Amino acid sequence: MQDLTIIVTICAFLFTLSFIFWRPHVNEAIPATIGATIVILSGSVSLQDLGQITETISGAAVTIIATIVMAIVLESFGFFYWAAELLTKKAKGSGIRLFWLTNLFCFLMTLFVNNDGSILITTPILLLLLKNMGLKNNQKIPYLLSGALIATASSAPIGVSNIVNLIALKIVHMDLYMHTAMMFVPASLGLLLLSLLLFITFYRMLPKKLPPVARWSLMPGSHPLQQPVSQENRNRFMINILIFVFCVRISLFIASYVHFSVPAMAVIGSALLLGWRWIYLKISPADMLKKTPWYILIFAFSMYVIIYGLNNIGLTDWLIRLMQPLVSGSLLHASVLMGILLSFLSNLFNNHPALMVGTLTLMSMGLDPLTLKIAYLASVIGSDIGSLLLPIGTLATLMWMHIVRKAGVQITWGQYIKVTAFVIPLTLVFTLVVLSFWVRWIF
Repeated sequence: MQDLTIIVTICAFLFTLSFIFWRPHVNEAIPATIGATIVILSGSVSLQDLGQITETISGAAVTIIATIVMAIVLESFGFFYWAAELLTKKAKGSGIRLFWLTNLFCFLMTLFVNNDGSILITTPILLLLLKNMGLKNNQKIPYLLSGALIATASSAPIGVSNIVNLIALKIVHMDLYMHTAMMFVPASLGLLLLSLLLFITFYRMLPKKLPPVARWSLMPGSHPLQQPVSQENRNRFMINILIFVFCVRISLFIASYVHFSVPAMAVIGSALLLGWRWIYLKISPADMLKKTPWYILIFAFSMYVIIYGLNNIGLTDWLIRLMQPLVSGSLLHASVLMGILLSFLSNLFNNHPALMVGTLTLMSMGLDPLTLKIAYLASVIGSDIGSLLLPIGTLATLMWMHIVRKAGVQITWGQYIKVTAFVIPLTLVFTLVVLSFWVRWIF
């Protein structure tokens, strides 16, 4: 009976991965749910385990959904259109300048919201901008692909920018502000290197001079705020909105420091922004029920169920035997080896479950406090940056591919991997090495 449980659990895991690879355009929550159901029926995950999984991910899920709601509200205010205009103006006709502005914009949006929300914001803005410039498909790829990689990797510097990071923080009992103090500098340096490598990769493809934008076309369903009333008033309004969102982000760190509920603070911020929109644009918050990507929660929960099943049949025990002698060697070993392991696992079955099983493994190793923190932070780098090697590595990348495909821009897996195979391994190893030296030097 035990052997049958093991076989069924492994088959469910392989089925889920194979289906997502085979049919990437299908909503990934569907195969994940089927796989999770099979795992539960096999008996490798009990009802008690389901309760534990729900408790572990619920707070992170609420925080992320609250910040995605904020991203959707920004769209209602006409932020996409305004930002696209602003980027075009600041580029001053230079394709190279636009490349760097795009990367900076994607980095800031992830810090302001989160990696999933950033993809939902930045991708439509870039698509709108590039369409209005009349660029060809191959000329759009450098901006769209580099923007997506930077937006997703930018979740590494601060823990609140990624649902995976938030869940892992809860498992290792680490505060949000301590995570940022240890991670911000190494991860930001890694992002700078990633931007340089992307620039080298795409330099020949970037148009040196951008075609002039004769006339901006409004996005479908634009609101009165998007009409060209007073540019000065609109700029002031948008800046006020961004200041408010920034204050909400800061409040999450303050909440963490004073031990107030981070999810509750995120919900309060989103509720205030929804209220602002209701008063200003007369749009009821009810539309959030339709626009919020609830499938993200279903996918995350289902993948955790599958990984919990693998954990219960011995995956974590095997990883402990494999990694403990290596990780215990030195802080540099702990950083590089855990980061590479989590990169491999993330590209094998997505960074959500990969970081969970990696964190569960770390907690069972009996490491000293500093080595545990280094190994955990390295795991985050592996799941946030190393996971970008393949499109399946992160949910944000899968969402991005769906958005650009829907907009008629064709970017194949081959084109994606041709770029990431060069930029991601170099960025990953560099960031992991810097992390070990930074934490040892400062802490």
